[in-house]
Amino acid sequence: MRAIDLSDVTWRKSSYSNQDGGECLEVAAGIPSLVPVRDSKDPDRGALLFGASAWSAFIDGVAR
Repeated sequence: MRAIDLSDVTWRKSSYSNQDGGECLEVAAGIPSLVPVRDSKDPDRGALLFGASAWSAFIDGVAR
């Protein structure tokens, strides 16, 4: 398995997040076919990488 360099990606929080430091995820774009996701409260812990189609299916399911 090869390492993915996430040092230059731009992370964004959900528009539903507030500034109170709640339970938030951050998502990064710009890596073809992968969606990196991390805990905004502990960004140094690392990220989970999801396939783009799996992430899209998850988002569709949550929206329903």
